Order: sequence, then C-alpha cells, then structure tokens
Amino acid sequence: MRKLSFPVAAIAAVMLAATTGSVLSAQKTTEISKGTAGSPHVKSEWTIDGANLSITYGRPSLKGRTMGKDVDPYVGKEWRTGADEATTLTTDKPLKFGTLAVPAGTYTLYTIPTDKGWNLIVSKKTGQWGIPYPAGQDLGRAPMTVAKTAAPVEQLTFSIDDTPAGGTLRIEWGTTSARIPFTVG
Repeated sequence: MRKLSFPVAAIAAVMLAATTGSVLSAQKTTEISKGTAGSPHVKSEWTIDGANLSITYGRPSLKGRTMGKDVDPYVGKEWRTGADEATTLTTDKPLKFGTLAVPAGTYTLYTIPTDKGWNLIVSKKTGQWGIPYPAGQDLGRAPMTVAKTAAPVEQLTFSIDDTPAGGTLRIEWGTTSARIPFTVG
C-alpha cells in the first residue's frame, strides 16, 4: 500500500472528520505583551461546540521555585492563576462546569488549591489587577481534579481539550495539572 503525502493525508483527515460529524479544534495563542514583571501575557482562543472561548492571562515561570512553598498557589488561598492582571475568560455561549452555570460574557478566573484538589472560581468582577482576590464577587466555584503532568511545565499554561461532551479546561504548572470538564449551552 502506498503512503499518502502530507497534503493528501491532511485533506483525507478533514474529509473524514466532516463525514463523521467530528469537530476539529485548535488552540490559537497570541502574545499580547512582554509583561511588566517579566511574565508574558497571552490570549488563547478555542472554538468548542460552536462556542468561541478565550482566556487572557499572564504566564509566570517557576525559575527554580516550588509552587506552594516559594510561589503561589498556596493551599487554602485564592490565587489569580496567572501573573499581574486577573485572568479573564470570555465566552459567547453559556458554559456549565459541573453544577456551575456560566452565562455568555466575560469573567475572571481564580483557583484555590486544597488538600483534596483544586476549586475553579469564576468571578463576576472584571478589569482588575489579579490581587487582592475580590471576595463576595464569585459567580460560583466548581471542583477540579488534580493529577501529575507527564513532564514539568515551566510556564503556567491554560488549555482546553475538545471532548465528545464539550471540553476540558486544563491548568498546568510545575508537575500539577488541574482539570475540569464543561459543556456548552
């Protein structure tokens, strides 16, 4: 059997996805600025089940530091989950993280690690610096599962995996991977 060249194989993959109803999703990340304290700021974008999602955040590096010991996040303390300005999530369709319903709009994301896992915090307050945490402004919280990364991640990274049921938000830094599935609509 003859091997297909890359362009032919790519076209075949797209045609297969189109005929099986699969949606191809890719993460697009754009650097917004170098950041005032050395952490680059990026905007990552996805289309999941027809929803256009973006997360804008500062990407701190560990630089030999240990999470929870030398640098955020600390167990039991709300974290801006990024550097500098608060991390923002924008969606043009409603999302549901577990029982937490998130209407279309713009929100800030925080997390809080606990001894048993992490919690995703979706805040209604937007446009602020990442600290202090805006207590009393939560839209809601949802539990995240935590696992070890396959390899250490030097810079904080947000990603979204497309799944048959919607998507999975992943936050990775050091050897920690915090995840939470969500649905659209």
